[in-house]
Amino acid sequence: MLFALDAMGGDKAPAEPCKGAILACEEDRDLNVALVGRKDVLAPHLEKASESARSRISIVEADEVIGMGDNPSASIRSKKNSSLRIAVEMVRSHEAVGCISAGNTGAIVAGGVLVVGRIKGIDRPGLAVPIPSLNKTTILLDVGATVRCKALNLYQFAHMGSIYMRSFSGIENPSVGLFSNGSEDIKGDDVIGEAREMLAGSGLNFEGFVEGKDVPIGRTDIVVCDGFTGNALIKFGEGIGEMVKVLIKEEVEAKFLPKLGALLMMPALRKMGARFEYETNGGSPLLGVDGIVIKAHGNSRDRAIAGALHVASGFARIGGTDLIKESLDA
Repeated sequence: MLFALDAMGGDKAPAEPCKGAILACEEDRDLNVALVGRKDVLAPHLEKASESARSRISIVEADEVIGMGDNPSASIRSKKNSSLRIAVEMVRSHEAVGCISAGNTGAIVAGGVLVVGRIKGIDRPGLAVPIPSLNKTTILLDVGATVRCKALNLYQFAHMGSIYMRSFSGIENPSVGLFSNGSEDIKGDDVIGEAREMLAGSGLNFEGFVEGKDVPIGRTDIVVCDGFTGNALIKFGEGIGEMVKVLIKEEVEAKFLPKLGALLMMPALRKMGARFEYETNGGSPLLGVDGIVIKAHGNSRDRAIAGALHVASGFARIGGTDLIKESLDA
């Protein structure tokens, strides 16, 4: 299976995407990766790759880059020689099974919709992000693909999220919660209320409204919300994590006894920290487009890029896009 990797997208491109491609190919011998970008820039990063990995990595020339600050829709239309545009075109033409990018989120969504195209019947796509909770991983959908949603969008997110969770986690009947400003039935605006009625009669394992405190404790397997809310939740969670790390470090460095305690607790602290590290969660699929499009974290290093490639190959192996189509037909 060949996957197109936007090697010029992200804060740490091109070095980390190249290293991530090498790592992924070393871990999965069935994986083939096309690095999309400037050949003269990318080729030196492959010199230290093993013969086995290097034989399954190719370079597709692209002399333009869509920057993090570029207008998403305008740049995906105008920069036709950009690494991201060529990567999504490879998916549309079926030259590649899917594409991965750590670049401009809006441009990735625009490329998925405008170039790859939506699945027939899907009104808007959604980005599904795995987030750690107390004893499991919860899928949050959407986190930025569709900023303002209609009830139909939230309804479709719930169906696509259920398919994605069921396919990857093995949970036969994943629970779905609709994010609102309270758990009571009277909460939420008209859109949330309409979506609640639709989901209640959907046949999904719908458990009603969930609020902010329910997300980190993992009350439901899937949390559905509009892209504005989901993105705010993700960024707030990242900020809290950074704050806790700084506070712990300050307290530990202040006195001897906390240092000794931290030394004894180090294995447990590292294990706990790994649960909240985005690199271990791989990438976020853009559900609802007629192909595999994976968004990796903008700050991704090699391990995260490799994880995103594994998410893409796993989704391809189970025929995730076809499963969504079949669900719509049913």
